[in-house]
Amino acid sequence: MEREQLADFLRRRREAIRPAEVGITDGPRRRTTGLRREEVAMLAGMSVDYVVRLEQGRSSQPSAQLLASLARALRLSDDERAHLFHLAGHRPPPSDGVARLARAGLVRMLDLLGDTPAVVMSDLGEVLAQNRTSLLLMGDLTRFSGDRRYIVHRWFTEPAARAVCPAGEQEHYARSLVADLRAAAGRRAGDPAVAGLVERLQAASADFRRLWAEHEVAVRRADRKTVLHPRVGPLLMDCETLVTPDQGQQLLVLTPADAESRERLELLRVLGSEEFPMGAAGTPGP
Repeated sequence: MEREQLADFLRRRREAIRPAEVGITDGPRRRTTGLRREEVAMLAGMSVDYVVRLEQGRSSQPSAQLLASLARALRLSDDERAHLFHLAGHRPPPSDGVARLARAGLVRMLDLLGDTPAVVMSDLGEVLAQNRTSLLLMGDLTRFSGDRRYIVHRWFTEPAARAVCPAGEQEHYARSLVADLRAAAGRRAGDPAVAGLVERLQAASADFRRLWAEHEVAVRRADRKTVLHPRVGPLLMDCETLVTPDQGQQLLVLTPADAESRERLELLRVLGSEEFPMGAAGTPGP
């Protein structure tokens, strides 16, 4: 572990990020050029004291899980993330060919959308960034690791992931997930990351095998779904998906489809960000 180099790298990356890039308001009294240490701690889900000790070269060796959280909080590229792991004395996790860093322009759009729930996803359904309202609606979907990063994997392997979707809509949603994965597999033919994900899903889920065998293909663009929220009840949401030109990332925007859902979303914003069960396995998207 190279403590001094690690401390310098973390300080410089923190100072290089504008607050708006991670959805934090840049007020007139702000004197810090980049993020504050407490903001990094909040984004990474760790204590401020530990962030301070890391930046001062006084910390114990951080775990791989903690490093992954820091990499997400600091919006590190794959190369920067690998460098972070090397400095901390860990072997970097293998690159899986998925764009892990949300594009800066898409992150700015999240901030501009404000009270409208929105997330940035990879083409395999990994949530890369969220705005505050989507956190209230669906919980933190950026904290998963391994195959659990992918919405399609949680849906077919974790029964709790389906709790946010009414029983009558689950078949439609499952089909849309599989059809979208088929489209990604076609675009990325020969990519071991996609082939491995499909293989593991086929081994784990008979339901996935059934739908995969039907060979339906469709890129998710627009749909309507009901989100069952444990605090405010069902919200009928229109889902619009904007895809980058290379189809590597998607901006998913959810808007209330009726007056009752608008009122419930407004109530949710008023209630604030207290922890709720959906954060464990929630699933966004059409």
